[in-house]
Amino acid sequence: MSWDFALILFVLLVVTGAVWALDFFYLRSRRLQRAQAQMAVFDANPTGVGTVEAARLRQEAYDDAHRVPWWIEYCVSFFPVILFVFVLRSFVVEPFRIPSGSMLPTLQNGDLILVNKFQYGIRLPVIDKKIIDIGEPKRGDVLVFRYPVEPDIDYVKRVVGVPGDEVVYQDKMLFINGQPVTQTRSGDYFEPDRSVYVGRYTEMLGDKQHSLLLNKHAPQDYMPIADYPYRSNCEYFHNGVRCKVPEGHYFMMGDNRDNSLDSRYWGFVPEQNIVGRAFLIWMNFSEPSRIGGFQ
Repeated sequence: MSWDFALILFVLLVVTGAVWALDFFYLRSRRLQRAQAQMAVFDANPTGVGTVEAARLRQEAYDDAHRVPWWIEYCVSFFPVILFVFVLRSFVVEPFRIPSGSMLPTLQNGDLILVNKFQYGIRLPVIDKKIIDIGEPKRGDVLVFRYPVEPDIDYVKRVVGVPGDEVVYQDKMLFINGQPVTQTRSGDYFEPDRSVYVGRYTEMLGDKQHSLLLNKHAPQDYMPIADYPYRSNCEYFHNGVRCKVPEGHYFMMGDNRDNSLDSRYWGFVPEQNIVGRAFLIWMNFSEPSRIGGFQ
């Protein structure tokens, strides 16, 4: 069973918010009336004890009548916290954990990242419907999105092709609309997932320069793993793939080009699957020096 955290948070918000509203507009005044009535009864029937003791008993009667039930107290206390988290997570930023090395060297396994939720538009939470369009993803943006093959899983990849682009990946070289994307060797990188050294390169996509990993001499198969939508827009051959990106979709690739399951294998990412743009590593417990922004 897949737990939808956004839905769970929404249900908690509705329940605690309903109890908070019920208490604020109705139950609170009823408790006050009950406490005042109890004090009036106490005043009308003197106990015959001293002034100090009478005041204490009178206060105890008031407190007993005005006591908030535990379930109301909990709901009223947690409602502002849940509201804050819900608004922050739904409309501003959302945290994610990187689970694999497909985006090395930019992002590594264990990085905790923040995702900008409003850069491409405002969406209604839970139903995920865009109501305000602000911008569109650009080549080079790092996106978190729902994996088209299994939408319950979140993926993170880099935008390579936008709607209308022709993307060709052949012989480990990337071409966009017939123009080669220059790759400049910048050294070697030890890839922990496979315990090998691979070439590190820099590449410019749009206005963003980023690093990628690539072994130009290692063979690589290019075969689709699913019969995805717009499959006819792609052509596979022994040393690469050519795709025409349809409207409302994006072609995504990992920076670890030889070790990334991406659009070369499962097709395009629909615009409605996009969660937001990743922009900050806020923690890596095994390597705190990685905290900071990235391209």
